[in-house]
Amino acid sequence: MFTVAVCMAFLACLQAQELQGHVSIILLGATGDLAKKYLWQGLFQLYLDEVGKGYSFSFHGAALTSTKQGQELIAKVLESLSCPEDMEPGRCAELKGQFQRLSQYRHLKTNEDYMALSKDIEAQLQHEGLREAGRIFYFSVPPFAYADIARSINSSCRPGPGAWLRVVLEKPFGHDYVSAQQLATELGSFFQEEEMYRVDHYLGKQAVAQILPFRDQNRKALDGLWNRHHVERVEIIMKETVDAEGRTSFYEEYGVIRDVLQNHLTEVLTLVAMELPYNISSSKAVLQHKLQAFQALRGLQKGSAVLGQYQAYSRQVRREQQKPDSFYSLTPTFAGILVHVDNLRWEGVPFILMSGKALDERVGYIRILFRNQAYCAQNEKRWVVDQSQCLPRQIIFYIGHGELGSPAVLVSRNLFRPSLPSKSWKEVEGRPGLHLFGRPISDYYVYSPVREQDAYSVLISHIFHGRKDSFITTENLLASWVFWTPLLDSLAHEVPRLYPGGAENGFLLDFEFSGAQLRFCQQQLEQLVPGPGSAPMPSNFQVLTAKYRESPLISAWPEELISKLADDIEATAVRAVRRFGEFHLALSGGSSPVPLLEQLATGHFGFPWAQTHLWLVDERCVPLWDPESNFQGLQAHLLRYIRVPYYNIHPMPVHLHQRLCAEEDQGAQMYASEISALVTNSSFDLVLLGMGTDGHTASLFPQSPAGLDGTQPVVLTRSPYKPHQRMSLSLPLINRARKVEMGGVLGTGVGRWVQLRGTGKPGQDGLNMMEEEEHMQRSGGQEAALKGQAQKFRHRAGLGAPLVTTVTGGW
Repeated sequence: MFTVAVCMAFLACLQAQELQGHVSIILLGATGDLAKKYLWQGLFQLYLDEVGKGYSFSFHGAALTSTKQGQELIAKVLESLSCPEDMEPGRCAELKGQFQRLSQYRHLKTNEDYMALSKDIEAQLQHEGLREAGRIFYFSVPPFAYADIARSINSSCRPGPGAWLRVVLEKPFGHDYVSAQQLATELGSFFQEEEMYRVDHYLGKQAVAQILPFRDQNRKALDGLWNRHHVERVEIIMKETVDAEGRTSFYEEYGVIRDVLQNHLTEVLTLVAMELPYNISSSKAVLQHKLQAFQALRGLQKGSAVLGQYQAYSRQVRREQQKPDSFYSLTPTFAGILVHVDNLRWEGVPFILMSGKALDERVGYIRILFRNQAYCAQNEKRWVVDQSQCLPRQIIFYIGHGELGSPAVLVSRNLFRPSLPSKSWKEVEGRPGLHLFGRPISDYYVYSPVREQDAYSVLISHIFHGRKDSFITTENLLASWVFWTPLLDSLAHEVPRLYPGGAENGFLLDFEFSGAQLRFCQQQLEQLVPGPGSAPMPSNFQVLTAKYRESPLISAWPEELISKLADDIEATAVRAVRRFGEFHLALSGGSSPVPLLEQLATGHFGFPWAQTHLWLVDERCVPLWDPESNFQGLQAHLLRYIRVPYYNIHPMPVHLHQRLCAEEDQGAQMYASEISALVTNSSFDLVLLGMGTDGHTASLFPQSPAGLDGTQPVVLTRSPYKPHQRMSLSLPLINRARKVEMGGVLGTGVGRWVQLRGTGKPGQDGLNMMEEEEHMQRSGGQEAALKGQAQKFRHRAGLGAPLVTTVTGGW
C-alpha cells in the first residue's frame, strides 16, 4: 500500500509539473470601452481563479494610442478593478498588486511591433526559466482591422513548438452572408478553426449557459413536454432602456437585427430548439445538433417582422454624423420577429424574438409557455399552486435586470420540481409581493446562481481552458447569416414605426401573430397632415380624405389600407357566392399584391375559398415551378395557406409541348376558351392588378399595343424586362370585370391602391390604362397637390414609407 501511495504521489507531481507553463495574454484595443468596462475585469478574475494552480501569466494591453497616454489609461483601469465580495480585503490588495505588476501597455501597429512583442515574451521565458504554455490574443478592435492583425500574428508572433495559440474575436462578424463568408475565409487563411474563439457574450450569461444543462438534468420530466403538443410558444426577449446616442455610426450600419437578433437571440433559439445530444459536454455534438436546428428553420419573409424606431434617433444621427436636416434614417431600433421550426418536434410552435432600444424596461429572458387545456371546477381562490392544472405553466430562464434584478431559472410549481447542479445553483425564496408574468413569485420554483459571474469573466475562463462549446464556429456563423440575410435584404427599404421611447410607448409596439405573419396590434393611421402640437407623434396620425375625379379619396399607410382592401375583397366574394354560387378572382403577379395575398391567406377565415375560382391576370413565359413564375408566387403567398379545390385553380398554359409561349401551341386561345366556358359573360367578379413605375399593368406595356384593344381576350406580349415573353389578359377583357382593384407607385415613390367599379361591359366605365397614364402625366391638380402635401409632411415627420391611397366609385 505504501509503495502504491508513493507512486501515486510521484505521478501527481509529474502531472503538476506537466501542467505548469507560462501564458501570455495580449488584449488588442486595450484602451477601448469594451476593454475598460468588461475585459480587464475578466482578465483579473481569471488571474484570481488560476493563481497558484501551476501557471504564470503576463498581460499585455495593446492599442494604437501612444505609449505614455496608453500607460496612463491602463493604470487608471487597473486601479478600478474589484475583487469578489467574499474575498478578504488584504488578500484582494495583494493579488491586485500582483496583477498590476504583471500587466503592461505597449503600442502595437506594424509587423515589426509584433516581432518585438514575440521576442520580449521569449526573453522573459528564458530569463525566468519558464515553459511556454500558450498565447491568447483578444481582438477588441473593429473587424476591418482583423486581417492586418491576423497577418502580423501569423507571421511574427505565434508561440513556439508545443504551445497553443487562441485568437478571440468580437462581433460583428460581417454585415450579411457574403461579408461574413469573406471575413471567415480571410481569417481561415491565417488561423486554424480550433484556434479561433468567436465571442457571443450572451453564451456566457449564466441563465443562457444553463439551458442545455437544465434540459439534460431534467430529461425525464421534459421528454414528454418539450414539443409541439405541449408548448404553446417560446419568447426570447432582450429589452433596453438606453438609446443609441454616441453609437449611431455603428447602429446606422447594423441596426437592431444585426446587433442583437442575428447573434444573441438566434444562439438562444438554437439552444432551446435543438435536439439534445447524448453528451452535452461534447462541443462537436452540440455544434452538429445546432446546425440541424438551423436547417429546420423556416425561411423568413417581410411579413415575419415588425420594425420600430425611437423618435429621437434620426436627430441623433444627424447631429453625430453631420447629416443634413433633410436626412431621416430607416434603421430599425426595435424589431419583433416570428420564427418557425419546421420539424416534428416544433412544427406550428411560434418562437417570438424581440429586442429594442428606448423601451420601458431593461430585461432579458427566455420563456417557454406550455399549453393549458384543463378546466377547473373549483373557484380560483381554492386552487393549490403546486396541484392545480388551471394555473399557467411555464419555464423561464431569466437573464437579468427587470423585476428580479439577477439571473434565475423559474419553473411553475404545477409543472415539476426541477433539478439543478447544487454546487452552482441554489433554490431561493421569492420576495413577497413580487409578480412575474402576472403570477406571484410563489407560484414558481426559483433558482439563482450561488455566485453571480459576469459573462466575459465566464467566457475568458473558458478560453483559457480551451472550452469551445460557448463560442461560435465558422459553420454556426454562416448558418445564421444564411437564415437572416434574405429577411434583412427584404427589409432594407422598409419604414419602421416611430415610437416616443420609454413608458410613453404605451401599446404602440405591441404585436400579434397569425399563421406566419406578424403585425402591430394597434393599427397606426399614419398622417398626411400633422395633428395638433409642434412635433407630430404616431398617436396623433390622422387620415386625409378628399375627392379624386369625383370619387372619394382615402389616404392611409399600407398596413391599414391592405387590411381594408382584404375586408372589401372578402365582402365582394361573399356577395358573389350568395348571388351566383361562385366567385371568380383574377390575380396579378409581381410584388405589389403580395402583402394583400398574405393578409387574405392568414387573416380571413370566413373567405368562401371552396366556391372561389382563382385565375391569373398575366404570367411570365417560364415553367410554373420556376421562381420567376407568377403562379409560383401565388403558391408561396396564398395557395399553401388556404383550402381551395384544385379544379378551381387556373394557371395560364405557358408551358405546352415542352415549349414556352409558342404561337402554334395556342396557349392564349386555350385560356380564353376556359374563361368563356366557366366565367359568365367572361366578366370576372374582381380583377386585382399591380402597376409598375412605367405605368404598365398586367403584362400590358405603354410602349407596346398588344392587348390594348382588339377582340382577343388573352394575348402574348413582350416585356422590356426579363423574362421578355409574357401571356396576359387583354384590356377589353379586364374592362369586362365587375370590379377592378389596382396598386402601384407614383413618380415620387408614393404608392396607391385604386378601386374601380366596372359595368361588366367592354368600354363602359372601365379601366383605360393609356388614358389614365396620360392623365397622371398631365394633371397638375389635386393629385399633384396631394403628392406635395405628402412629401412636405414626410420630411417633417421623418417618414419614408409609401403613402397609399384608395379611390372608390366609378372611374
